[in-house]
Amino acid sequence: MNSKPKKTVAVFMNRLYAKGLTTTSGGNVSVRVNNKIYITPSQTDKGNMKSRQIGVITIDGKNLTPKLKLSMETAMHVEIYKTRQDIKAIVHAHPFTATTLSAKPNLIDTRINGEARAMLGKPTFAPYATMGTPELAKAASDAIKHGNTIILQHHGILTIGETLLQAFDRLELMEMTARSAVIRNSLKIDERINDEQIAIIDRMFDQP
Repeated sequence: MNSKPKKTVAVFMNRLYAKGLTTTSGGNVSVRVNNKIYITPSQTDKGNMKSRQIGVITIDGKNLTPKLKLSMETAMHVEIYKTRQDIKAIVHAHPFTATTLSAKPNLIDTRINGEARAMLGKPTFAPYATMGTPELAKAASDAIKHGNTIILQHHGILTIGETLLQAFDRLELMEMTARSAVIRNSLKIDERINDEQIAIIDRMFDQP
């Protein structure tokens, strides 16, 4: 079995924890290589992930590593990959500020700077569903049809990419944008990039 995707998934899970973007027990990461999905396990130290701990399933949900306990959000990853064939990587985590602002739509506004809009587009919002349930998998797969970044209500953030680096970059930028939103609100800064300029950015970066 190909070990490179396993190593990549483990490296990015460790990186999420090292950057303070998730907790020891929180978050999950996956990549899709052809018909296989490589995904982080459940109930494992996210800050010390090893490649041998990474599970493998098929796009149809068959577990090729039955001795490993896969992430409780495995179904959510599978449904997202099925929904959009262009997606090759998924990062889901609970960055503190962005998760705090996940309570309502539009609290994280990517119109505050060009990089945020170019990388994140307009985040989509998935209403609350219990973690690890089919309802959450459906809510996330529905939301991913309309963007590259999902705010999971009262839960966290999910980003996708053509690579794990791109998905990780989006999640990290989402947290930075959320922090900026809090500071801007406290300083009563209301200015945003205007609609005309937003349209230019969206066309340049082919945002949904």
